[in-house]
Amino acid sequence: MNRTDRLYALVEELRACAPRRVSARELAARYEVSSRTIERDIGALQQAGVPIYADVGRSGGYTLDPARTLPPLNFTPAEAVAVAITLARADGSPYSRAARTALHKIVTAMSAADSASARDLADRVRFLTPHDADAAPSVPSVLEEAVSARRVVRLGYVTGAGEESERDVEPVAFTCASLRWYFIGWCRLRGDNRIFRIDRIRRAALLDETAPERRFEDVIVKDARLDYVTRRLEIA
Repeated sequence: MNRTDRLYALVEELRACAPRRVSARELAARYEVSSRTIERDIGALQQAGVPIYADVGRSGGYTLDPARTLPPLNFTPAEAVAVAITLARADGSPYSRAARTALHKIVTAMSAADSASARDLADRVRFLTPHDADAAPSVPSVLEEAVSARRVVRLGYVTGAGEESERDVEPVAFTCASLRWYFIGWCRLRGDNRIFRIDRIRRAALLDETAPERRFEDVIVKDARLDYVTRRLEIA
């Protein structure tokens, strides 16, 4: 059994046994690998967001919360690739890291044959990307936390003219136009609403200050680059 198949089987095994705990030794014997290999596999699944809990000691072991996991999915390889393409367009967005973990959960929950077919099909899809400088890798995740926790964030920002400034911003919302992501907030340096292109934010750091609550409807950003009608993101 290869590792991908074993990871999938481990999740199903723990779901079927829950709430009983299963030791690494039991799992190692079942899949004919070492206990250390099982521990590495469990660690990889936990890092991917699978809710596996561990207890140490003689009666300890691993268990999984079945209410927080996906059952086996009937995604076709084409459907999985369609989801992957959509999530890939989240690159550069504040939720790009979450998109990657979501896709990993979907592929892990598919059958081994379908996930292999999906990977083969995905290998025949290519994106052409601009040579523009990207935001620092940590920037999107910091902005995500700023919005979700409503924390003031300090930005190092470079304008289109190449001028760099540092400013404290009260977060409001994210928006996307022409495949570019923007961060909207109240800029204390300018004393007004401002929109920041995320790939021009060089640094972002959360401050120990809760931002005042501001509704998106109350923040009108006049910007010629964003001459669009706003549309809510809907989760059906």
